[in-house]
Amino acid sequence: MKQTKIVPFEKAGGIGLAALAKRLLGDVEHHGITDIIPFKVEDIQVAEWVHLKCRYGCSRYNTSWCCPPATPEPDKIRRILSEYTSALLLEGRKTCTDFYRNNGRKRTIQVRCWKETVSLERKLFLEGYYKAFSLVGECCALCKACAYPDACRFPQEKRPSVESFSIDVFGTLDKLGRATRLATRTTDTFNYYGIILLD
Repeated sequence: MKQTKIVPFEKAGGIGLAALAKRLLGDVEHHGITDIIPFKVEDIQVAEWVHLKCRYGCSRYNTSWCCPPATPEPDKIRRILSEYTSALLLEGRKTCTDFYRNNGRKRTIQVRCWKETVSLERKLFLEGYYKAFSLVGECCALCKACAYPDACRFPQEKRPSVESFSIDVFGTLDKLGRATRLATRTTDTFNYYGIILLD
């Protein structure tokens, strides 16, 4: 019996991650992403205290499919990350005077951030990075009120946020040599970060 030859994905036409990041940035700059940085997954800092902040410091705990306890515990996250070697850090910049409000303007910004990250994941998948998986830099706001614990209305776009994946964003940025500062006023321009795990 003749065997069918399986042709593997060719990742991004054989170009390196730095060149890929530069090309992807050109596609998404108009969405507010200001930089895409390739890095090693071993530089991601997973911390138990981040999970505590979600559990005890956030009103979204136990109310969203993209937040704990619907997302994995830190030990499982470490096992998941061990299956990857490289990733892309997505850096965006914005000012949002409605940061602490629950209104339409803030939700529009959150949805845009969410969709641009998931669409980049899809693009990477189609370019041969079949393990691509995104961790979004904002809370999920695809619905005004999450259906949790009932079935998610957008299962194909459901992704954990970076923080709900127990990732210490400041520790990871420090490990990558990326300077950042905490925005302390609603009028401040601040950076937000997403991550796409690659392979």
